Amino acid sequence: MTGRGFLVLGATGGIGSAVCSLLVARGDSVLAAGRDPEKLAYLRANQHGVTAIEADARDPGAVARAVAAAAELTGSLDGVVNCVGSILLKPAHLTSVEEWQATLDVNLSTAFLAVKYGAKALGGRGGSIVLVASAAAQVGLANHEAVAAAKAGVMGLMRSAAATYAAQGVRVNCVAPGLVRTPLTERITASPTAARTSLAMHPLGRLGEPGDVARAIVFLLDPENDWITGQVVGVDGGLGSLKVRVDPRA
Repeated sequence: MTGRGFLVLGATGGIGSAVCSLLVARGDSVLAAGRDPEKLAYLRANQHGVTAIEADARDPGAVARAVAAAAELTGSLDGVVNCVGSILLKPAHLTSVEEWQATLDVNLSTAFLAVKYGAKALGGRGGSIVLVASAAAQVGLANHEAVAAAKAGVMGLMRSAAATYAAQGVRVNCVAPGLVRTPLTERITASPTAARTSLAMHPLGRLGEPGDVARAIVFLLDPENDWITGQVVGVDGGLGSLKVRVDPRA
């Protein structure tokens, strides 16, 4: 294979699969890791240049093995992306302790493991780690307590890791999407009322598509952009930083 080599965790999700598509389209080789065997089989069959493996990104051993496999497959691991995540829309008093822990495990612990093993593999020769946070961690949204806390943790993790590994040439950044149309958000976007409410919160007047976020991730992976580290890139239609006047008659 030509180009560079990357590991994508959470590759079977909407954003992860879009990242894989963009990378292989430009000639890079990709090890795609995910938990859904059927979706992994689809990636193998439909994405030339993608090697897919089953791996639970919450499991330290699985992530360590995936990083090692990616380095062996590509011969020159250049970056790690963590697209693993979940959405829990509940107020704190209705969120069980088990739901809270599961939200932290899926969103924050997977990001930590991507940094822990990714930075070690990239250290010395340099590379890029990209994490996925959320606009919900930057602006107060009702009923987002657990996921907003987890994604805020991703941002803090990213900044500290960027400082730690800068001397080794490892850049660490994250993207913070707004509401993106993916299988994970289908229960929100499929509801006309919920979709209309969410749409009104995004100043640019539309919800996101997986490609919107994937293009930002690939930008951060590109070595041509190697003077960018420690940054949160909002890919959110303005949700995380803008407030627009809403016409009550709309």
